[in-house]
Amino acid sequence: MTSENSRSGSAKLSDILSDMNKQGHFSIAILTDQQGFPLASASAEGEDPDTQSAVVALVQKTAVQAHNQLGMAQTDEISLFDATGQRLVCRPFTANGYDMILAVRIPNRKQTYRRLTNNAIIAIRQLWRL
Repeated sequence: MTSENSRSGSAKLSDILSDMNKQGHFSIAILTDQQGFPLASASAEGEDPDTQSAVVALVQKTAVQAHNQLGMAQTDEISLFDATGQRLVCRPFTANGYDMILAVRIPNRKQTYRRLTNNAIIAIRQLWRL
């Protein structure tokens, strides 16, 4: 049995994402750096975190272009919807000076997610301070 203190930071990050997925019934969540490289993920059987991190990188490039070319402020959230109502939500944030993106796939338009992603971001920031 391992103690909580001996677990890696990546495992603790994955636990935060897994808990959020369970509470929100999300199929996949991934934490990436600003370039879209995965730091941690949690997913249901058959989901591919690597594919989602590549999409997150493309979404982030779009946000940077909007900021640089259109003069928009820093992005708080980017959402993509598909024809069936699934949504990919990307939440850029900073933790201890590091820019990150929390991306979550949400199964339908009516499902709430903001409180759960806020709580996950708070937990990630607390963990990143250690």
